[in-house]
This record gives sequence, structure tokens and C-alpha cells, in this order.
Amino acid sequence: MIGLLRRAAWWAADYVYAGYWQVRAFTSRTSADTFADGPRRTIVVLPGVYETWRFLQPLIAHLHRQGHPIHVLDALERSQRPVVEMTAILEHHLREEDVRDAVIVAHSKGGLAGKLAMVGEEGARVRGMVAVATPFGGSRYARHLPSRTLRAFSPDDPGIVSLARHHEVNARIVSVYGSFDPHIPEGSELPGAKNVRLDTGGHFRVLADPRVIAEVAALAGD
Repeated sequence: MIGLLRRAAWWAADYVYAGYWQVRAFTSRTSADTFADGPRRTIVVLPGVYETWRFLQPLIAHLHRQGHPIHVLDALERSQRPVVEMTAILEHHLREEDVRDAVIVAHSKGGLAGKLAMVGEEGARVRGMVAVATPFGGSRYARHLPSRTLRAFSPDDPGIVSLARHHEVNARIVSVYGSFDPHIPEGSELPGAKNVRLDTGGHFRVLADPRVIAEVAALAGD
């Protein structure tokens, strides 16, 4: 049982991390082209809700240094569109860029769009996905939120329910999540996937955990 003080400390650290990187993302002028080259397997990055790809820039930079070309989708903006629209943007990118055998690295809502793409017409272009803190089963907190964007994460939302029925791609997904997630009390365990429960907590700060890099490397065949 995780103590209340430890949860509170994780929660506070989580928001310090999120606030710092949101500011950095807002002020960054780094071009996506900076990360577009590399000899290893292509990685496509999908941020979470209210995040641009620059929020994941520390992870992106690390993966690029390891030799991976990184594809980001500026058209997602801050990922406030419905998951089906995010998926359509991703599928268009995969087709237009003729991306093949790619690994998706996704945070939170991005993992929902990634899984939906994997069960769609362009799913064969995706080798697999590492999803970090993704609400595959929804979050009960979402029912009480005023924003329709966030209420879409409710466990009984049609999109969440429909996506959960697709088990056929779960074996190609690695779900990485903290021991405590202040946004997803149900956790991010996905039946049939490789589930990696970290010894730390948080919804944002877990992006910086070394295990995320390790799982991407393993899935990418490095």
C-alpha cells in the first residue's frame, strides 16, 4: 500500500515537471527537422492532451541521439481533437511519408490514437507502440470534468469502450505507467500487452524514467 505522503510527494513532483516542460515547450523554437534523420528504426511521437510534441522534447532528443529518425506531427497542435481525428492525422502522415515498420512512442491520450491507428487501415505500417501513462480503460475522474475534451476519457465513453474491445494489437503494445497516477486511478494496465509498472509515481514525470528508453530500444530492436 502506497502511503499518502509518498503519493503527495509524487503528485507535487509531477506538476513541477509538467509545469517546467510546458514552459520550455512554449518557448522552444527547435525545428522538428532537427530530429528527422538517423540510421535506426523510425519513431513516431504522439503527445498527450494539451501537449505539443515539444513537451516530449527531452525524450525525443534522447532517442534521436541513439540514432532514431523522429517523426512529429505539427498538425496535432495541442492534441485537443477527438481521438478519431488525431488518428486520421497520424494515418495521413504514415501514408504520405510512406512510413514502414515504425515504433510509436506516445504519452497519455496519444496512446489511444496510436492504438486506434494500429487497428486501422495503416496498422501494418506500425511495428508496435510504447505508451506511457495511457488511459486505456479511461479515468473515472473524467466524468466530473467540465471540458468535453477531458470527459472523453470517461470509462463509459463510447470511444474508450470501443477501443477496449480491440485486443488483437495489444501484444504489440508496451504500456508503461507509474505505481500511482493522479490522473488515472485505475492505472494503465492493458490486457495482453507488456505491462511495465514503475516503482515511482506520476502522470508526466514518468516520461523521464530510464525504463521508457529501455522499452523503446527493445521494441525497436536496438
